[in-house]
Amino acid sequence: VGYGRIGRAVADIARAFGMKTLVHSRTPVADAGNVSLNELLANSDVVSLHCPLTPETKHLINAKTLALMKPAALLLNTSRGPLVDEIALASALNNGTIAGAALDVLSVEPPPAENPLLHARNCIITPHNAWGTRAARSRLLQIAVDNVKSFLADSPKNVVN
Repeated sequence: VGYGRIGRAVADIARAFGMKTLVHSRTPVADAGNVSLNELLANSDVVSLHCPLTPETKHLINAKTLALMKPAALLLNTSRGPLVDEIALASALNNGTIAGAALDVLSVEPPPAENPLLHARNCIITPHNAWGTRAARSRLLQIAVDNVKSFLADSPKNVVN
C-alpha cells in the first residue's frame, strides 16, 4: 500500500523472492499491478504499508479492512503508526482474523504500557529503526558532514527558519 520510492523498493525485493505483487496507490502507476485497497487486502498474503499519514489514511487499517484480509495474512507497517487502528489490530490478532503483524511504528512512541499491541498474539514490534540500514546511516552522516562544511564555508544548506 503506497508505491513511492520505498514501496517500489520493497516490491522489487518481494519479486526477487518470487512473490507476486499487488499495488494500491493514490497515484496509479502503469504496469504496477494497481488494484483497489479492498482487492489488495483480500488477495494478499503479506500487506506492507508505505504511505504517508494524511486525514484520508489515518486508520486505513481498521476493523473493517482487517476483516477483508486472509486469516493467514501478515501485516507490516514501517510507515506511520496511525495508519493502523491499534485496538482493531490487537483484536484481529488475538481472535485469529489475521495471522500476524510486524510493526516498526506505533501511534505513540514510546508506547504506553496499556497499548494493546504490546500483548497481542503474533505481533512483533521493533523500536522504529527499520530505516537504519548501513547505507541509510552512511547517507545521513554524509548529509550532516556536508551541512557542517557548507555552514563553515558561509553557504548553509538545509536551513530551517
